[in-house]
Amino acid sequence: MSEAPQYGFDTLQVHAGARPDPATGARQTPIYQTTAYVFRDADHAAALFNLQEVGYIYSRLTNPTVSVLAERIATLEGGVGGICCSSGHAAQIMALFPLMGPGRNVVASTRLYGGTVTQFSQTIKRFGWSARFVDTDDLDAVRAAIDEDTRAIFCEAIANPGGYITDLDALAAIADAAGLPLIVDNTTATPYLCRPFDHGATLVVHSTTKYLTGNGTVTGGAVIDSGRFDWSASDRFPSLSAPEPAYHGLKFHETFGPLAYTFHSIAVGLRDLGMTMNPQAAHYTLMGIETLSLRMQRHVENAVRVASWLEAHPKVEAVTYAGLPSSPWHDRVARICPKGAGALFTFALKGGYEACVKLVDSVNLFSHVANLGDTRSLIIHSASTTHRQLTPEQQVAAGAAPNVVRLSIGIEDAADIIADLEQALAKV
Repeated sequence: MSEAPQYGFDTLQVHAGARPDPATGARQTPIYQTTAYVFRDADHAAALFNLQEVGYIYSRLTNPTVSVLAERIATLEGGVGGICCSSGHAAQIMALFPLMGPGRNVVASTRLYGGTVTQFSQTIKRFGWSARFVDTDDLDAVRAAIDEDTRAIFCEAIANPGGYITDLDALAAIADAAGLPLIVDNTTATPYLCRPFDHGATLVVHSTTKYLTGNGTVTGGAVIDSGRFDWSASDRFPSLSAPEPAYHGLKFHETFGPLAYTFHSIAVGLRDLGMTMNPQAAHYTLMGIETLSLRMQRHVENAVRVASWLEAHPKVEAVTYAGLPSSPWHDRVARICPKGAGALFTFALKGGYEACVKLVDSVNLFSHVANLGDTRSLIIHSASTTHRQLTPEQQVAAGAAPNVVRLSIGIEDAADIIADLEQALAKV
């Protein structure tokens, strides 16, 4: 028997998870706009509800369109399975949900999207969880932050807003030594630029709203499992290793093996939290992923040109882009993100806060929006918007100081992007 072909990334981003519709032959994945699914008979229904058979029950749990998207992202990431949900923020809660409990904590990087810092520092307290923020370049600080109540380490592969690249191999080694999962937000890198599982990560989360969809039309999130973590190695993760009362004492890890986390996230997480992605959003994201590699190549190419131009501008104090040889994290690009350092970065203006505001108000081609990863070039002053809820110290630690502007470089002509920044900087 011949082995299945090993397809390349460009092929998988078009085909993974998708098959012609068995009912109609439709080649593009249909939008299954339905709430519920008809059971064959009473025994079929009972088997589905008892997790003895895989199938569709109710679209809060699974939907054929959304399932294709989950399988496609998992394939591109090199994972065994995953779930899609309503937003990137929902994905973060879903990622932590099977791991955490009252009194438990997560060790998190200080270099995170401002909304994530707020979610981890404030909102999760309502669940009795807590977060310990550390500079993940200080590996001793990471080790020191871990205690008997720690249940995960969390970071971003390419951090928002500054484009900082995390040393995933080093964090994975610490997590492995402590018997903990490493959760990596891969939103700004995408699996085209970085595959965290290749560096020892356990789980990957995405805001599919960004580069995966790529067109600024829908929100969504995903949690992908590597399938490699031993959830039964200790008693720290009872949701996965201990009997589940809602399923007559079923033990997810014992029963489902590498797919334990994925099945739990569907059968318990989506069942009870209901952070469900709708099928139309999944459809838009599937179409976006078909051109992911092509877009990311152009994003990176443009980002290098724009960052290099900004670095030489007399009104610019500094540029954070890791793709520049001057970046302190440039040596990580070849190892962590071999196809490029992404297209998200910040730059500091010598004129400070007021100069940043004037710049943002003077651009024409750039769109002033609270988003990233669009085909369009985007700009925002993080300190007064996305990171506004943070303290001044947290803003600086996250790379969003008051004199800093964040750019998400699109796929337009690079000369036009630079020309727009040039005319705006002339007014500062």
